[in-house]
Amino acid sequence: MEHCAKGGRPKILNQCVFPLTGKACVSMIITELAVFDVDFTTGLTLVEHAEGVSVEDIKAQTEAPFKVSENLRVMQQ
Repeated sequence: MEHCAKGGRPKILNQCVFPLTGKACVSMIITELAVFDVDFTTGLTLVEHAEGVSVEDIKAQTEAPFKVSENLRVMQQ
């Protein structure tokens, strides 16, 4: 998916603003900027980032808090 909506608003939010069609059914989020593992207890972990995109860039475009994996790597194309 695209990391941000039109206008630059983050799509990865602290809380869903739309009605849920499935709860606790996503285990990974993949965007053009990053890949996050989703754990329903501990939250999001950044595991990959696009080449040329820093963790700070991703934080600036992500509302939800996330941890950074010790094994963070560049996304494969």
